[in-house]
Amino acid sequence: MTGKKPEPKRPINRMPAWIRQALVDAGLMQKYRDRPPHQRNDYLDWIIRPKLDSTRQRHLEQMLHELKSGDVYMNAPWHGDE
Repeated sequence: MTGKKPEPKRPINRMPAWIRQALVDAGLMQKYRDRPPHQRNDYLDWIIRPKLDSTRQRHLEQMLHELKSGDVYMNAPWHGDE
């Protein structure tokens, strides 16, 4: 075993260009990539699933804020060891 964490068992969400651009513009792409695969997938699902653009935008802003702070995941404390 290589010690790598397993990939998510849920369907993998593709990152839309508008989310990618928001991460690049905010300078947070590397912080996003540093998160475990399940977190990245959860964030994408959470952002793209709502029907309202305003909800998607609010979720995107929360993800960017959490990545910037570095110690929060889905509004809960996170210490980078998960």
